[in-house]
Amino acid sequence: MSRVVHFELHASQPQVLIDFYTKLLGWEFAQFGDNPYWAIITGTTGDGINGGLAQRQGDPPEPGSPLNAATIVVPVDNVDESYAAALADGAAEAIPPADVPGVGRLAYIQDPDGNVVGLLTPAPGGMDTPGA
Repeated sequence: MSRVVHFELHASQPQVLIDFYTKLLGWEFAQFGDNPYWAIITGTTGDGINGGLAQRQGDPPEPGSPLNAATIVVPVDNVDESYAAALADGAAEAIPPADVPGVGRLAYIQDPDGNVVGLLTPAPGGMDTPGA
């Protein structure tokens, strides 16, 4: 079985997303030399993966357009607070916060460059994972 080991976000203006995710989620970014690519450090303990931020090679998706890539979901302490903070910092609503039985409270935002990212406060006792 193959597990996800890395994710990437694409940015028309990388510094805008670096600032957005640093403030919203506390992520750290490290540029690879002079290349338009940054490592994303999401944490150093617990479950999770790190990722990368790449210079977008075209126009960002139009608001309301269908998804054309995989999305990531990030655990947060309070979905409603994180969702409101994201919207206040330039994100757009993708799917408002809602309770998902056996999963937790979940919402999706469209970041300032059009990437869709999920925010999740897991249900007490953890998520029910089919087949786990």
